[in-house]
Parts: sequence; C-alpha cells; structure tokens
Amino acid sequence: MKDFNFKIPQNIEFGAGSLKKLPKILKADESEHVLLVSDRGLESIGVVKKVQDIIEAGNITCTLFLDVIPNPTVDTVNQAAALYRECGAESIVALGGGSSIDVAKAVGVLANYGGKITDYEGLHKVPGPIVPVTAIPTTAGTGSEVTASAVITDESRNYKLSVISYEILPKYAVLDPELIMTAPASIAASCGVDALIHAIEAYISDFATPFTDAMAEKAMELIGGNIRRFVANRTNIEAASAMMLGSNFAGIAFAWAKLGNVHAMSHPVSAYFHVAHGVANAVLLPAVMEYNGLADDGRYEKIYHYISRKKESAADFEPQMLIDEIRELNADLGIPASLSEIGVTEDKIEAMAEDAMKSANVLANPRQTNIRDMIALYKKAM
Repeated sequence: MKDFNFKIPQNIEFGAGSLKKLPKILKADESEHVLLVSDRGLESIGVVKKVQDIIEAGNITCTLFLDVIPNPTVDTVNQAAALYRECGAESIVALGGGSSIDVAKAVGVLANYGGKITDYEGLHKVPGPIVPVTAIPTTAGTGSEVTASAVITDESRNYKLSVISYEILPKYAVLDPELIMTAPASIAASCGVDALIHAIEAYISDFATPFTDAMAEKAMELIGGNIRRFVANRTNIEAASAMMLGSNFAGIAFAWAKLGNVHAMSHPVSAYFHVAHGVANAVLLPAVMEYNGLADDGRYEKIYHYISRKKESAADFEPQMLIDEIRELNADLGIPASLSEIGVTEDKIEAMAEDAMKSANVLANPRQTNIRDMIALYKKAM
C-alpha cells in the first residue's frame, strides 16, 4: 500500500434546520460583520433574505453581494472583493452552489493578499490562510464547501482557471438539506450527477487512497441510491439528506484524490459554450468511462452496483454494463445524450482539447491521455 496523508480541518454542521446555528458559528470566529455572497436567483425565492435575517438576528452586520453568475468570471471576483474592502467585513458567508462558494474563496484570497486572482492560478500559490469563509451549499452537487480549489472563468482567454490550495478551504460549512428541497428537477439532476461524478472520478483516480476510497464509496452509495427519487420528489427529506451528505463526502474524496478526464474536458465546454458545469460533466461521462474501461481493475463493477437498480451477479458483469447504466441514468434524469444537443460545435474541439490537456486532472485519470485521445473523446461525445 502506498504512503498517503489526509486531514479534515473544517467544522461542518449537518442536519435539517442547521442553518439556525449560523450566528453561533460566526460569533465563535468573533465576526461582527460579514459579506454574504450569493446570486439573484436565490434572492428571488427568498433564500437570501432568510439567511440574512438569521445573521442579523444574531446582532451581526450583513452586507450583500448578489451578482454571482454561473461560471463566475474574474470581473465578478473583482467586484465582490472591492465591496468586501469597502464595507469593512471581517468574514464571508457563501450561499449557493459552487459558483458562489468559489467566488467567496477567491475574494478571501484577495482580501488578505491583494493583487489579481490570476496571480494565484495553479497549485499552491496562496501564501497563507485566507479570510474566514462559511459555506452554505444550496445544491447537492459541487462539494465546493470541502474542496481546495476555486474555478473562475477568465473571459480574456475563454479559459477556466483554477486556484488550488488547501489555504482556501472554507473554515466552516453548514449542510442543511432543507435548502435543496426547492430546487427545480433539472437543477437537482445536473447537480446530483455532478456529485456522483466527483465520487466516481475520485474512486478510479490514480491518486486514490484507502481514505478517499472510503469517502467515495459512501458518496456513491448515498447518491446512487437516492438521486432518482430526489429528482422525482425534492420534498423527500430522507432523499435530500442523503444527496446533501453524499455530495459532501464526494467533495472530500476528490479534494484529496483529484478527478479525471471528465472534469478536464468539461471546463472548456463551459468556458466556450456557457454550458452548466454539471450538465457538461454528465454528458461527457459515458464517453470518458468507456475510454477508461481499458484501465479498469475491478472498480467498475463496484460503481455499477452503487448506481444500478438491477442486481446481476458478479459472474455476469462486464464494464460495458456500467457505461449502459450511466446512459440510462442520464436519460432517466433528463440529461442530454450528446455535446451537440447542448450547443457544442465541432470547430472548437481542437481548442477545447488543448485547454483540457492543461488540466491537472488529466494526470489523475486512470488511462493515460494525449492530445489526439482528447480530440477523439470530444468527437465521440458529440
């Protein structure tokens, strides 16, 4: 067994209604003024006000930044960082999906160290701890509340840059499944599959360890056994709880085991065609898993049994059964079957492949991949 290390440095509160503990969490950090980072969609359905009221009921000043967009940009980060400095906040509360949490992480870096977020692109460029961030996910998908990366779109390059450092992990996370129970079915589906892919890619990663395997396996059990019924009925508290916790465990798994070709390829798709991250991942998954099948060491069968409702015996299993099951799951959840269906055009394939090859995730993929392989994978997914 190879050597490895891990740590779980965060304070995480899980449970229906756990949002009410937010003032106590903030006061434990002696935070008297917070910047609440979120988006207009959550404002429109009253979630922002709900969180703001809870914060202010604890006699804590709350300033709002609500201009987070899907696939947030460098400009979004700059605007939020400017507001943080102007308002005199002492910490950040991130409310939303991965976009809001990633913006909060990036603002936390700039608030302490200045410069531009592009200065911190890549591995371990953040010199020390950032402003305290409390992450409150409203989707069961990204796991961003427990991951050491922030993904920001640099529109000048049509490129999704990653800031990767354990210094940017949120200090606190509040996992309240009640917050994901009003999600539209399409959002629940794309985010849920994204979380499942986090677990799958971490599980088959070349950097996987017994620790990450344990987190990934539990994540696949929770998500695979509940994603269909959660999408069917988002008010099912048991299914919502399983999805929220499964997403969190998947995030912990990939924070340490990394991901693979699915995520390497999906970032350029989102950057060039503004496709939602979870949808891009889900559409790419069957083609990548088929490609990686050559490297399977028996883990495909385990994954299959976590997500399938069929109960074939071990003697009957073949890797293609997992590929077919993934396609069936996508179809059940209303996920498009090809890149062309979500607006991707072939003229950008070579440029996307070049960007995908720059991702560190390629190094963790279980089957070695070169630029020709990447182009072929995009064409197959078309």
